[in-house]
Amino acid sequence: MLSAGTTANPHIDKWFNSDERFHLLYPASMQSLARDHWTPLEVVKKAAEFLAAEKNARILDIGSGVGKFCLGAAHFMPEAFYTGIEQREALVEYAENTRTNLDFGNIEFIHGNFTQLNFDDYDHFYFFNSFYENFGFTEKIDTSVQHSHELYQFYTHHLLKQLAQKPTGTRLATYFSCEDEIPENFLTVGSEMDSHLKFWIKI
Repeated sequence: MLSAGTTANPHIDKWFNSDERFHLLYPASMQSLARDHWTPLEVVKKAAEFLAAEKNARILDIGSGVGKFCLGAAHFMPEAFYTGIEQREALVEYAENTRTNLDFGNIEFIHGNFTQLNFDDYDHFYFFNSFYENFGFTEKIDTSVQHSHELYQFYTHHLLKQLAQKPTGTRLATYFSCEDEIPENFLTVGSEMDSHLKFWIKI
């Protein structure tokens, strides 16, 4: 069982002072992915403040990679629960190892495809366009999973359908989204970072 809430700890806090410091938690092979595939801590903080709208909110990161969003969000907004779903088992292992090292109890990482999840288990959602890799011109993390435009369309449609079924008040934060996955009944309520980070609420 996850437990929300952490106390200030200078030995933990130091890792969240900058992206450069945080990336040192990972080996160099993983750090090289940060520029294109990891959420900046400034974005993590803004998104977490929006998504953790109520105590004990259950927040899902779709395509969580090495876990940076969940880890940062759990630090900045500790009274919520964070789940990351990621297809690449190796990235989940890095995420879980880092979670253990930082001793966060309000995070879980799942190895799997987000289409296998029950969206009823989550209140709000973070999406840093993890489907974008399926375009041929994009930089890939690796070749351990399939990529195709058909998968982009399938994943986008599935996410749109799942979000459309969520209740009024559901919150969504997107970063570099094409917005194909966002239902019409989600209203933009704010944006940051030159509109790359957007905040949505279902009406």
